[in-house]
Amino acid sequence: MNTNPAASSAVRPRRVVTDRRGGRSVSPYDSFNLGDHVGDDPAAVAANRSRVARELRVGEERLVWMDQVHGSAVAVVDAPQDGPLPGTDALVTATPGLVLGVLAADCVPVLLTDPVAGVVAAVHAGREGVRRGVLPATLSAMASLGARARHVTALLGPAVCGACYEVPEAMQAEVAAVVPAAAVPTRRGTPGLDLRAGLAEILGRAGVTEVVHDARCTVEDRTLFSHRRDGVTGRQAGLVWLDPA
Repeated sequence: MNTNPAASSAVRPRRVVTDRRGGRSVSPYDSFNLGDHVGDDPAAVAANRSRVARELRVGEERLVWMDQVHGSAVAVVDAPQDGPLPGTDALVTATPGLVLGVLAADCVPVLLTDPVAGVVAAVHAGREGVRRGVLPATLSAMASLGARARHVTALLGPAVCGACYEVPEAMQAEVAAVVPAAAVPTRRGTPGLDLRAGLAEILGRAGVTEVVHDARCTVEDRTLFSHRRDGVTGRQAGLVWLDPA
């Protein structure tokens, strides 16, 4: 018996990925920067986040953010928060109307939904997060709320592609020890990492069969923020929520 109240009500999981177009921020954060930790004018970031709330037709207090640290900590939330959750790289909820946000500028924003159980999650999956198991930890937290892997759909958002993500050979080997599919050659034939391929492997092992790839590379696509390309820059967001409408 499923006791999740979201599952029995008229809710619909929704997902959005932003890019850098529009907004109030000026160079080098131009212009729709949603990261409040990168040195941008706080007033510009606040205006950009207010626009997100307006576009999604939710109160701004319903946006839930993380203080991301490239770890594997997962927070289950059921109410608005006073600020970004510290030391957290994944958020899970079964509460309709709470919008979970993950910020990225080369790492993979992963958005997970189980429409049967009424559970959603936002995951910040960089190299260290992949190596430390942030995605399995998130799936476990979702399962504690009634989600089942066979019902989960995953969106792997825009990120640096394997052809552009050059790393030392030892670093590649560390990640490949966890997810062999992540180890790829770059465009120059040097050791590289394809984090989305690694994440897809992890999801497949867990029993998730529906994995959607946003194949855009943040380094190659100038409409996206990329720390690897630009150094000082903004952050786009992956957003996921249960729409009660």
